[in-house]
Amino acid sequence: MREENETRADIRALIRGSDATERVMERVAFGSVLLVCLVSGASANPHSVCKSCDPQPANCKSYQCITNCSVSKVCPSPDDVCAAVWWRENGVVTVETMCHDPIQPLYGVTLDDFSSSDCVLTVRYVNGSNLRLCACTGHECNERMLLNKPDNDTKLVILHTSETKGGFRLPQLCMFCDIESTACNATGVCESSCNITSICENPDEVCVSAWKRNEGNAIIETVCHNPAFPFHGQYLTDYNNTVCLMKQVKDMEDFYICSCNQEECNDRLFFTDDYKKNLPPVLLVSLLPGLIAVVVLLSAFYCFYAVRQQSLTAPKTKGIDSETCAIIMSDDDRSDSSSANANSLNHNTELLPIQLDAIVGKGRFAEVYRAKLKQGATDESFQMVAVKIFPYEEYASWKTEWEIFSDTELRHENVLQFLTAEDRKAERRYWLITAYHERGNLQEFLTQHVIGWDELCRLGRSLARGVAHLHADRTPCGRTKAPIVHRDLKSANVLVKADLSCCLCDFGLSLRLDNSMTPEELANSGQVGTARYMAPEVLESRMDLENIESFKQADVYSMALVLWEITSRCSAIGDVREYEPPFGKLKDHLCVESMKDDVIRDRLRPEIPASWSNHTGVQLLSSSIEECWDHDPEARLTAQCIVERFSEISSAVISPVSSDNKSTQDSGNDEK
Repeated sequence: MREENETRADIRALIRGSDATERVMERVAFGSVLLVCLVSGASANPHSVCKSCDPQPANCKSYQCITNCSVSKVCPSPDDVCAAVWWRENGVVTVETMCHDPIQPLYGVTLDDFSSSDCVLTVRYVNGSNLRLCACTGHECNERMLLNKPDNDTKLVILHTSETKGGFRLPQLCMFCDIESTACNATGVCESSCNITSICENPDEVCVSAWKRNEGNAIIETVCHNPAFPFHGQYLTDYNNTVCLMKQVKDMEDFYICSCNQEECNDRLFFTDDYKKNLPPVLLVSLLPGLIAVVVLLSAFYCFYAVRQQSLTAPKTKGIDSETCAIIMSDDDRSDSSSANANSLNHNTELLPIQLDAIVGKGRFAEVYRAKLKQGATDESFQMVAVKIFPYEEYASWKTEWEIFSDTELRHENVLQFLTAEDRKAERRYWLITAYHERGNLQEFLTQHVIGWDELCRLGRSLARGVAHLHADRTPCGRTKAPIVHRDLKSANVLVKADLSCCLCDFGLSLRLDNSMTPEELANSGQVGTARYMAPEVLESRMDLENIESFKQADVYSMALVLWEITSRCSAIGDVREYEPPFGKLKDHLCVESMKDDVIRDRLRPEIPASWSNHTGVQLLSSSIEECWDHDPEARLTAQCIVERFSEISSAVISPVSSDNKSTQDSGNDEK
């Protein structure tokens, strides 16, 4: 025992940097056997203990952030290290902590340095966002994250911060390429083309861009700058903006400057003078809504008249036909009649009188509220609408969805009805106002209800009709239409209407397909969607960009998974299990890398139980589902083909009265 204590004392002295090295060497022979026993008494490669919490706010001061995580976890593998992921969410620093296998990517990023006892955050650009990630080796070493590396391995460089009401403000992230040539001609919206993101030197600096013409060549400058000092002789006055609005420098024709205070906001440059030049006269602005309404009404009347004449002289066709055209254009969809009235409102530039009621959904970019749209002078006169609210930082997401909704040819009974979009400047929020459906999204509905065969056909066919309408290059009335791909089809992005039909929603990642688009432009759209629902070619980033049909084929794969979800809750298959999402048995939180292993390498798909073959209709439908999620995109059916198959299956199969009718009554009367 005496030798053991002396040996331990000498080791402690060595760690403290004392001069006891010789003493340790003298005693190492005597204590070697004891040390072997001590080491073997533990594990030769013990499991790490790490902080492990879902994303939550962190306390950041000076150069470091301390997680509020109170959960410690013994890692499942001895090779695991402690890791942390850091990002800003609505201005709040958010941190996720976990055990992590360093061989595997973390949020798609493979970390090179994980042997340090300090968790030093490195900035990576992942899926359009800036993340800071770190990994380390040591007991709960991911409890404290360092925002920068030590200087010459001796001390930490302090990143100065200043206190605000919200806590500690960290230096901004800006594009920082100094001066580069550009093809931008100072009109519309330009991209900086800078690919370098820099953490500003101090928290008082904001993101700045300048455009000017030098000896006939246009150049863009992107930097961090402290607005307390002049920039090119000019003091910045708009640096609290969330977007970079270019303003012409006085008395200088070819010189524009903008500043803003959001991450990488100096990457997109808005030339406001160009908008002013193209503003129509005030009279035209006031008359334009009325003119649009007249054109829509005339088109509706003409289309309805043509369809009526055709129905009198020819038999009806299958699929998206004259019946659909009449429904879409007549404004007689009973389930959405109140929403149709709201859609015809002419509010010009005034904000609608809307009172937010309760939050009903929350996503990565926006929150969705149930709200009351006032219809008269009294508070009792209103209609329910849905309001999707984006923070100013998510301008791009709001704009993408607004532009998709603004396509008048998108209108369809199986696509969420759009009312209007608003820029609520006073609240620094962007709004999208749509019809409200009380039953909520399809995932919630299936979780709470078992459905019958008739309901399965109604939900499945209406889902396919909505997707087919998106993908079509013509409307049901024959007018030319730009095909649209959703790119994030999942049960959470499908709403259930009062008549138990579906309508598609959430077009924030959608893409309008244009035959003039080049493969390079299509490639820039990136790998988007929800990993659980991604087609194999999307997971592998190997889509055929020469063929725009490949985007539709990826949508069909996702649609097949949603159809599987609907079918799995149908009483016609016999014993109905609890709801679970596709691949639910594999993992709770699937990422792209894990899905690659399951979907591409192992060719896994959701289970189709043997009991599904006991019902003729379900058996036929499951065969169609399998064709839609085929590994080969070219072998998949189209959405329109699924619409036609539903018509054939539902008319050929008579559902059992005992179980299905009871289920229909139950789910039709139950309220959420």
